[in-house]
Parts: sequence; C-alpha cells; structure tokens
Amino acid sequence: MNENFFADYKKFIVVPEDEKRVGKEVFAPEHYSAHYILTMSIFDARLSTWRDAGKFEIDIEKSIKAVLEDFNQKQHKNYHLELLELDKFTNYFILALSCKTKFEQGKENDSIGHIIDHMLMNPFYVGQKWFTLIGEKGRVERKLFCYSYMEYKLEAQDYSTKEGKYDNVSKLIPKNVRKHGDGSCASMPNELAPNELSLVSNREQ
Repeated sequence: MNENFFADYKKFIVVPEDEKRVGKEVFAPEHYSAHYILTMSIFDARLSTWRDAGKFEIDIEKSIKAVLEDFNQKQHKNYHLELLELDKFTNYFILALSCKTKFEQGKENDSIGHIIDHMLMNPFYVGQKWFTLIGEKGRVERKLFCYSYMEYKLEAQDYSTKEGKYDNVSKLIPKNVRKHGDGSCASMPNELAPNELSLVSNREQ
C-alpha cells in the first residue's frame, strides 16, 4: 500500500461530541425548564464543619467539583449542577440543579430524591471516599445526605450578556414554597433573599 495514501487524513477527523463538550459548554439557564436550589448536609456526620474534613484526608471543594464535573458531562442532555456556596465554617453546601424538562407536578420530591440518592451518592460515597465522613448509622443505612430544596423561577428577562452567554444562576427568583427531602412543605416570606432562604431550609431540616 502506498504510504502516502492517508496523507490527507486530517480532513476526515471528527471529534466525538462528548469530548468537544468537556470544559467548553457554558451554562445557559434559558435552555432549562426548571431550577432548584438544593441545601445538602451529611447524614450522621462525624464532622461539625467542613474544616474538619482534613482529618479524613478529604478536600471537600475539590471532591464536590470533581463529582459535579462528571455529572454534568454524563447528564448534559437532562440536568446541570452548579456549586453555589461552600463555607468551611458550616456543615452544608448549596447546589443549583437545572432540568431540561420540568418535573411532573407532585413528583418533584421523588425526582430530586432519585438524583441525589442514585446519581450523586455513589460518586461521593465511594469515588470521593465520603463514607469516612459518616457514622455507623449512615453506613448501615447506606445514606450519605440530608437535603432540602426550593424551586427557583426564571424571571421574564433577557439572559444574554455582551458575549451572548450567561452563566450566573444568582439572578433566578425564588418561589415562596420550599419542599423538604421528606416531601413536606413550608411557606417562606417573600422578602427573604436567596441566601437567606437556603440558610432557613438548612436550619429547619
């Protein structure tokens, strides 16, 4: 065979879709039908604040970002997760969950629970070794997270910037109803700011 037969092979290279997406896609809220703010804490925790995680040789921020990056790559057709808040002096962190298709009314709790318990838990529990952060009860029940959530509603506005992209979820406006992981509901004062809503949700778990 002529050794120059494939000399122009570069013209025929097609990079697989997922490879092109990694690290290049900017979050665009207008492409999603619903958004939820999740307040996550450790079930049966062995640490009082995230500062204690170093005792277990775990970098909390690095762990969370690694799991979210993998989740967003695998679930980009359906969901997007973004870390909004992580304070080393607290024992919870805040995530934004965006969904391409809005959850069926009345089944939001089951849908969000499925994402946390079946899509997120194992990558944290095994992959990032967060099983070391929970006590015997958590290991027996194989439960890692306690959580609460609130739906965010997109305000009627233009989400494009000068560059034509928007990657800040902080402009989303919260509804005044919060739903816990156990399905219960509570009314929330309209005047509370988003960060206050998250804090209230965590305190009332």
